[in-house]
Amino acid sequence: MNRFANLRLRGVATTIAFMIAAAGLGACTGAGGAGDIVIGALYPTQGTQRVGGSQELRGVRLAVDWVNRNGGIHGHNVRLVVETIARPEAVPDAMAALAARHVTVVIGSHGSAVSAIAATEATQRNMSFWETGAVGLLPNGVANGRNFFRLAPSGATLGRAAIDFVHSVLLPYRKVTSPLRYTVTYVDDPYGRAVGAGAIDAIRRAGLTLAAAIPYDANHLDAAAVARKVAAARTDVIFASAYVDDGVAVQRALAAQHVPLKVAIGTSSSYCMPAFAKLLGKAAVGLFASDKPDANHVRTAALAPKARAELAWAAAAYATQYDDAMSAPALSGFSNALVVLGSVLPAARSFSVGDIASAAHRVRLSANSLPNGSGFELAPDRASDAGDNRMAESVIWQWIAPVTSAVVWPKTYATHAIADLPLAA
Repeated sequence: MNRFANLRLRGVATTIAFMIAAAGLGACTGAGGAGDIVIGALYPTQGTQRVGGSQELRGVRLAVDWVNRNGGIHGHNVRLVVETIARPEAVPDAMAALAARHVTVVIGSHGSAVSAIAATEATQRNMSFWETGAVGLLPNGVANGRNFFRLAPSGATLGRAAIDFVHSVLLPYRKVTSPLRYTVTYVDDPYGRAVGAGAIDAIRRAGLTLAAAIPYDANHLDAAAVARKVAAARTDVIFASAYVDDGVAVQRALAAQHVPLKVAIGTSSSYCMPAFAKLLGKAAVGLFASDKPDANHVRTAALAPKARAELAWAAAAYATQYDDAMSAPALSGFSNALVVLGSVLPAARSFSVGDIASAAHRVRLSANSLPNGSGFELAPDRASDAGDNRMAESVIWQWIAPVTSAVVWPKTYATHAIADLPLAA
């Protein structure tokens, strides 16, 4: 008798709820039949984050498909119940709808504002929420490591990685030895504050000069004023935590005012995105970004054999289904959903939220065990980053030509050498 059958015989209430929900939804595919395991998904497939949210959800769907093709969870197929939204304000109703279907494990959500509300809802409703892409800060009261888990790199991680790359890799590569002045600009919301705080922390820890920290409201942006503050701080290196539109506006304002920057680096929701480069054109060349890798920029030779097979299958399936390459959000959704479906849930003694959390803290995956190069190890409960995956992988991108980017760091994943390109000014 397999482990899952033993769980059912023990009559664990949450497991029974999963079975009832699956039967009620008619999720009868393959051998699983009415015993399918129902998992929720919550992503913004409309509104301002629709592109990345849709791509990340596609990756999650592929993970479900892969798991089901390879025996499911203890022989039971996974059934994905999807709630899509346009705005963060819709999250409470979406989570309530999932709870009404007896869903207690939810995968999401790509957007930091969405994630913050979903984390609160999961804590209040005693659900298990697994963040596959968002990096932002969470509200007080969220049960990190029990009801909320972050599988992707945190915003603080991305901010620190950006500064560490500039200080420890880029400047020595360029043979810059004189002290430089660092300015951090950031959109004043959970995403921007998280990433900006990571960058500021890295600047201070390295004993570098923080020339200025400049928050702004993306909905009421005066890009020229932000650029003037950057110039007044006599900035050499700018780190920007922005979205596409405000990031482009500030970058254009810096160029218009001929601010003589030596380095400009941003992060996940702006500087790494194709739309950002398309809007800036030649002015994007030479900019850097700290973010997650996409499928075309993972060196498969560095991956564990299982992860290599998963990536090859997913990349081919994504191209067939969507006529496109797997973006960073898509790969993040696929890789991180595999942690939940392929490692954590099979290790849980039952599908109670507490048992899932216990399993999550027991599971360890070494670096390069996932298709995006990540591993998996949760920070412990009392740590400042409790519930975060400390083995989440990030990379440094550079725009090496108009609308052409490459991974330049770390060497394990680099697909192009660092290009010594002057910034537009």
